[in-house]
Amino acid sequence: QVQVVESGGGLVQAGGSLRLSCVVSGSFWNIATMAWYRQAPGEQRDFVAAMASGGGTNYKDSVKARFTISRDNSKNTGYLQMSSLKPEDTAVYYCHAAVRRWGGRPPNDYWGKGTQVTVSP
Repeated sequence: QVQVVESGGGLVQAGGSLRLSCVVSGSFWNIATMAWYRQAPGEQRDFVAAMASGGGTNYKDSVKARFTISRDNSKNTGYLQMSSLKPEDTAVYYCHAAVRRWGGRPPNDYWGKGTQVTVSP
């Protein structure tokens, strides 16, 4: 089985910073893509940022200048460094990992349970 666990959320004032971590564990061949999504109360889950195994990145426009996604493949861990946080960034942040259980097979999707980020005005 593959498990995805996020950490690093919390309460921060507007303008502050947080770093989220996502650890992927279990039996698998490799992690194709790691991504972050967020879901605010009453809204749908929304894409934030993604990073492919080769290092290519993609960001939601509203976070592009403030958030940085990275990953440490040796630790099967991804990160989301969030700076200049705004109250509208308040949400539960979820890590998504596209994981190949075996070589040569397409990846499967795995989600963590989320970590709460709250930004006060």
